[in-house]
Parts: sequence; structure tokens; C-alpha cells
Amino acid sequence: MSDILLLMLPALVACLVLSGIHVYLGVHVLTRGVIFVDLALAQVAALGATFAILMGTEPGTNFAYVVSLVFTMVGALLFTLARRLSDRVPTEAFIGIVYALASAVSIILADRLPHGAEEIREILVGNLLAVTWEQIIKTTVVYAAIGIFHWVFRKKFLLLSTDPVAAAASGMNIAVWDLLFYLSFGVVITSAVAIGGVLIVFSYLVIPAVIVALYARSIPSRLLGGWLVGFLGSVGGLIGSFYFDLPTGAAVVAMFGLLLVLAIAGSVILRRPGNVTTAH
Repeated sequence: MSDILLLMLPALVACLVLSGIHVYLGVHVLTRGVIFVDLALAQVAALGATFAILMGTEPGTNFAYVVSLVFTMVGALLFTLARRLSDRVPTEAFIGIVYALASAVSIILADRLPHGAEEIREILVGNLLAVTWEQIIKTTVVYAAIGIFHWVFRKKFLLLSTDPVAAAASGMNIAVWDLLFYLSFGVVITSAVAIGGVLIVFSYLVIPAVIVALYARSIPSRLLGGWLVGFLGSVGGLIGSFYFDLPTGAAVVAMFGLLLVLAIAGSVILRRPGNVTTAH
């Protein structure tokens, strides 16, 4: 037990830090119906990181982070503008296009790197075992700042996500608050990609939110349930990675997938005739 604790503790703490803010943002993403916006922004962040490496920067440096963040901010701006065109073209269409383009360009750039295949693999699943305490502390500080920002303006963000018509009627500047949401979202995504890769980002943002949506309706219930799912997925994935010698990031994603399958099965059973369920 001491061996697994020593090896996995930084990765576990990193996963729990990711879970803290990602579950909250995942509730927003699911409510807004822009399920793949996190995947697209994560791929844009990865594109920025790949571009920085191609420029000669070492992965994980502050410069690489800044370049990745700039790319992500551009993506956030595009998604804000896309919402204003949603009466003509669904926002998901723009999100899909951005994801496809960012993926294609990332592959082109990675092909120019000495270890292109390894770079693509790390972009997808990251390297949780290589995370340092310095990275964890920096990420925690960034996430705490974003968390405070969203807590202060929680009513506006929640209203915008749950009832945009009422938000507009209340006099809110939809474009400005949408931009603030996506910009803060982009900061979170950029930090997460640097630690866990694209698939980890998507898993922490979407899967816990989907699982708890099967059983709960209120925002507090979804948050608490989502954090529990994030904890179980993190611990289960890391333990499985250690004992079965599996890639850590992929093992965590697979564990979230298993939890989702179990949650769906449980929801189907509870909804069978004769079973009465109440969502809180």
C-alpha cells in the first residue's frame, strides 16, 4: 500500500483538483447543451501546446502554457460569437468544426516533431504520473481564482445556462457574460490539458455530470454527486492502473466509462414498472 500511495499520490491529488472545478463546469455544459465544447477547447489548447513545442519550447514550461492559453482564448471567443449565430447554424456545428480543424492541424504540426506519435499520444491521454507538486499547486491556485469568480457571479452564470431567455429579459448583456464564461472555461481547460490530456478533460467535465443527471435535478445535488463520481473515478482508475500496469490517463477514462455503464443500468432498473424514483 505504501508503494502505490507514494507513486500515485501526486496523480490522485491532481485528479481531485481537476474534479473540483470540472464537475461544476460540466453541469453548465450539460445544461447549455454544448456537450462537446470542452473537447473542442481542449483540442485547441493541445494545438497551442504543440505549436509551442514546434517553436522549440519544452513541454510544461510557462511559455508553452501561455501559447496554449492564447489559442484557447481565441477558441472561446469563436464559441461566444457562434452562439449569436445559433438561429442560423447550431452552435454544436461550429464546435465540431473547430474540433476537427484543431485535431487536423495538431497532427500536421506533430508530424514535424522528432517524436510526433508520442506527442499525439500525450496530447490525448497526458501523463498523470509525471505531474509535479509545483504543477498541482499552480493549477490549484488558478482553479481557486476561477472558482471564486464563478461563486461571486453564480446567479448570473446559472441563469444564463438554465434560462437564457430570462437572462436576456433581466437586462443581462448575454454576449459579455457568455464571453466571460468561455474565457474562464478556457483557462480551466488549458491547465487541465497540460496535466491530463484531451480525453481526461472531456471525461471529468462530461461523465460525472451525465451520471448525476440520471438521478438528480437540483444544482447542489448534481454538484455533490458529481464530486463523488469524480473521486470514485479517480481512485478506481489509478488503482487499476497500478495493479494491472495500464496507462494511467486511459485507465481513469475507462473507469469513468464503467461508472457510467453502472449508472445507466441502475437508472433503467429503478425506472422499471413498479419502482418509484424521485429526483432531488
